Amino acid sequence: MKVSGFTFIRNAITLDYPVVESIQSILPLCDEVVVAVGNSEDQTLELIQNIDPKVKVIQTIWDDTLRANGAVLALETDKALAAIDPEADWAFYIQGDEVIHEEDHPAILAALHKYQHDHEVDGLLFNYLHFYGSYDYVGISNNWYKKEIRIIKPGRQIRSYRDAQGFRKAPDQKLKVAAIDARVFHYGWVKDPRAMQRKQENFHKLWHDDAWLDKNVKVAERFDYEDHIHQLARFEATHPACVQPRIATRNWVFETDITRHKKRLKNILKDWLKKIGIDTHYANYTIIRKNM
Repeated sequence: MKVSGFTFIRNAITLDYPVVESIQSILPLCDEVVVAVGNSEDQTLELIQNIDPKVKVIQTIWDDTLRANGAVLALETDKALAAIDPEADWAFYIQGDEVIHEEDHPAILAALHKYQHDHEVDGLLFNYLHFYGSYDYVGISNNWYKKEIRIIKPGRQIRSYRDAQGFRKAPDQKLKVAAIDARVFHYGWVKDPRAMQRKQENFHKLWHDDAWLDKNVKVAERFDYEDHIHQLARFEATHPACVQPRIATRNWVFETDITRHKKRLKNILKDWLKKIGIDTHYANYTIIRKNM
């Protein structure tokens, strides 16, 4: 069985992406990891080139005219996917702010073997933990997506979908997936407030024009996490080992009173509907197997 990892990145140092940790977290499960490194204004290329001999770098140029719905992110994802080993049985996708816990490697490996020859299964579905403000808080509201596809079977006309959150099969079919007991630790909302502000100002350019940015993105030196909080809970478990050095050297403090952030009415309604069998949450996949 051959497994190829793939991802994309640009300006990882300037925007403080834990992309090294992201790649390191899947390397033990992969025969190679293809990284599409976009044209950066920092030393991102050198950073990626020095991770591991199994990392294969392709250099790309982002189309900065694509400023609607994050389409350029899907385009860059597809460039990396197209460059993986054509003999790969599985393709393991990881974004530059996502990390896999080593405790979940056995479950992932078992699923790879279990579903390798199950021709109905297009991919594997992971559970998500979305950290917010610091490594001590995790989002628990319905505003966060709970699951997403991170491993696919290549060669099935599968392409990145919309803003690269998930995947679809041509022409526009949801993937049939197996839900597995493995987690993605999403750290996209855990940065020094100064780096987070830079990310916000740059990231929204992938979705909106300058007029929208002027109206909706506050120009500031530091990002105010309190302005965007939904429901949070204290995270009491362990983080992946490769993230521990980053956590130990964090240089900001985020504290909030989680009891002040109440569940919104629409989320209360969604939870009630789910209890009676009506799930209103968006799902870009069809679960056909459960390996929980």
